[in-house]
Amino acid sequence: MATNHRDFFLSAQPDSPHQDARPPGVAIDMIVLHAISLPAGVFDVQAVLALFAGTLDCHQHPAFADLQGLRVSSHFVIDRQGACLMCVPPSRRAWHAGVSSWQGRQRCNDFAIGIELLGDANTPFTLPQYHQTARLCRQLMRDYPHIHPERIVGHSDIAPGRKWDPGPWWDWPFFRHLLQQD
Repeated sequence: MATNHRDFFLSAQPDSPHQDARPPGVAIDMIVLHAISLPAGVFDVQAVLALFAGTLDCHQHPAFADLQGLRVSSHFVIDRQGACLMCVPPSRRAWHAGVSSWQGRQRCNDFAIGIELLGDANTPFTLPQYHQTARLCRQLMRDYPHIHPERIVGHSDIAPGRKWDPGPWWDWPFFRHLLQQD
């Protein structure tokens, strides 16, 4: 039986409208790690949640102008303190990967769970983020047995040349070590 993610994680947000049903018969078998900061270099979880909810005031900051009308979401957001917030239930398809492919399969949103980490390409991630991401991934692997550690990838892996995240500061060996702990 799958975990009731609304009870397991620190906080559940109202479901993002930027989601839909997964295609019938498609197994959830991958996790995609992302990084986001809004605006660049600012780790404001409320701005990210507003973007995913479709309520971001794009006049609030000049850097938000390009986000007007953007319809994106992620299943989970992990802030700098390690708080985990759910925006879309994992059983649903969040719109996090965009144009993407992995090992010859297109449309990664169909079979992947997206985790956004507050971060950027210039700032190291925090220890609480690593621990919470590993904890979340371990739980998702228990809930979705087709997900294996080698199927936890970065956005840059499924959209090379288009996406950079989670970026150079994500320590994959350290994260993989944490995944093995329980």
